[in-house]
Amino acid sequence: MGFESAFAIKVFAALFAIMNPIANIPILLSLTEGASEAGRRRVARTAMIGVTIGCVVSAAAGSAILSMFGLTVNDFRLAGGLLVLLIALSMLHGSASAQHQPSGKEMGTGDEDVAVYPLTFPLLVGPGTIATLIVFGHTAVADGRIAGLVAGLVVFLVVLAAALFSAPVLARYLSPKVTAITQRLMGMILAAIAMQMIVASLQALFKGILG
Repeated sequence: MGFESAFAIKVFAALFAIMNPIANIPILLSLTEGASEAGRRRVARTAMIGVTIGCVVSAAAGSAILSMFGLTVNDFRLAGGLLVLLIALSMLHGSASAQHQPSGKEMGTGDEDVAVYPLTFPLLVGPGTIATLIVFGHTAVADGRIAGLVAGLVVFLVVLAAALFSAPVLARYLSPKVTAITQRLMGMILAAIAMQMIVASLQALFKGILG
């Protein structure tokens, strides 16, 4: 497997695990309950625009934003890894993470309301997603893997768009058991990615101390 291909698969797997289109299909349908087919498509389209912008900004400008606050990516990698690990543990226990799940009273009511909040932020592009993309963006630039990052991100966005626009059809085949199993599998993948982020940060920290 090529250098870029392996990184692209890693990016895709991380985004699929943390945004979990399968688990979010029932949420989309519940948020748009009673809406027309055109209204549901409008929500999906607005959400995809928001997700694309959020992902591109996080991956491309994340390091620059951190530097404005005097932070390095290694500092953020440790905090981001811990955050992603908390989300993964919630998924493994079959519960929604507090970082990516708003309370019931925060839910919007109109099409545009639910498309931006809570569907785009924070259900899809939450703190864990942003942290993961900032780390991947820095790694892609530092290691010359920009093509892999772009490929993994584009493929995931296509899959996410397909899931959101065909949610009513896919929901017919998604039993609670399938959703629960998928959530736990994605939790395992996410936990492994989180540990990798934490270990890489600690290695850089100890190298700096010892060096």
